[in-house]
Amino acid sequence: MAGMRMIKAFFLPLLLLVVWQGVTSTGMVSPYLLPGPGRVLETGLYMAGNGTLAGHVAASLLRIAAGFGLSVALAFLTAAALYRWKWLDDICQGSLSFMRMTPPLALTPLLILWLGIGDATQIAVIVLASFFPVYLNTRDGLSRLDASFRELAASLHLSRARTVLFFLLPAATPSIITGLRLSFGYSWRALIAAELISASSGLGYMIMDAEQMQRADEVIVGILVIGMLGWALDAAFSTVASALLKRRFPELAA
Repeated sequence: MAGMRMIKAFFLPLLLLVVWQGVTSTGMVSPYLLPGPGRVLETGLYMAGNGTLAGHVAASLLRIAAGFGLSVALAFLTAAALYRWKWLDDICQGSLSFMRMTPPLALTPLLILWLGIGDATQIAVIVLASFFPVYLNTRDGLSRLDASFRELAASLHLSRARTVLFFLLPAATPSIITGLRLSFGYSWRALIAAELISASSGLGYMIMDAEQMQRADEVIVGILVIGMLGWALDAAFSTVASALLKRRFPELAA
């Protein structure tokens, strides 16, 4: 069963690899525009060997860690505050809706003017792109607590902290996990897009620099690394989330 799942998972990538090799080896496409898999692999190994690839990967990972962590903290605090104080929710909803419908990349030129071309701009773009999935899913999760459980907490004379810990958080956990996973995907894509526009390092910058140097092989290496690294990070996040749920909320993990 596991072997069959493995075959299904790698069938399409292997098929694309075969087609790619066939197209380049028969000369249907110029190797200048589409280098073969062997050339791309050779370039990738060379970039990994001289440290170029590692430097750009490290720059992107540091930015994603800072931006995603800040975004999650702000989203949790905002969701909790607006859930707690309805008058604050009424004041902020219009502005939050406006920001949610404004593409983060549309603000990039203004962010460059304010923050310059550097890490601050990329982190700001990540925050703008990944804030709302966490915020909206957290708000939705907090509102899922049934009235019967609220009455039970009141009848037990539980403090607000205990009500949050034993009732609100279990009810909101599935939505929070979904929001975190969606948010990370948005933040990863937004980071690469921001690095294409305003960066001097990172995987997005590496692709743009290779394009200007007309190095299609380096562009493809960058694209493959971005995809595989994003897939690996998403898989790691899913594994960690599942393990935490099994320990604290086994019924949700199931």
